[in-house]
Amino acid sequence: MGVLLMLMTIGGLAAAGILLVFAAATKRNWLLKFIVGGVAIWVGVYSVLLVGTSLASSEKTLPINEAKEYCGFYLDCHLHTVVIGVRTSKTIGSRTANGMFTVVNVKVFLDARNPNIRFRLLEPEAVAIDPSGKTYSRDTDAEAALPSAGVSLGADIKGSQTTEKEIVFDLPENVAAPRLLITEGYGVDKWIESMLIGDEDSILHKRIYFDIREQNRTPSVQ
Repeated sequence: MGVLLMLMTIGGLAAAGILLVFAAATKRNWLLKFIVGGVAIWVGVYSVLLVGTSLASSEKTLPINEAKEYCGFYLDCHLHTVVIGVRTSKTIGSRTANGMFTVVNVKVFLDARNPNIRFRLLEPEAVAIDPSGKTYSRDTDAEAALPSAGVSLGADIKGSQTTEKEIVFDLPENVAAPRLLITEGYGVDKWIESMLIGDEDSILHKRIYFDIREQNRTPSVQ
């Protein structure tokens, strides 16, 4: 619904622009006022729906094996990510954590019916967040020592293909309930999505996280 409303808004603004040029050229002031008033009303209604939907949204934390979908500025929501495993380790290869490494196995998959169309996450970003709101970036050096080092979360997939990658965070040993946030999109995409009613990236919308509390503890990962 949010995508359709945005498309209607863009189409309506384009049509209004053409009519404004026509009204100005033919000096039809009544038409100018009608168009400007109509645009102002629609923009106001859209803004109320955008902010109201975001304020009514609720924060979610997904458990292991529950997927999150990504829609963006498209008429589909076929891309998904899911956390399929979490473990902790003090060492990975030759690296030793300052706190404890949290190794999160992330899977990217599709539910598109057309097996020939390629999809991918656009510049995916993943951060861990502790209960106080502090964020932690991925430890790419530790990830380089894992079997999935050469895999990218943003790899092209189609049909039944999937992408699996272990991403690593060096978290404090006493962190209580860390969560993972995965987002995607270029700068322009994020700006568009900020105006998309009901999208996770829209203004003031609550976020969808993954629970990354450890599933089992191992002394080391080679």
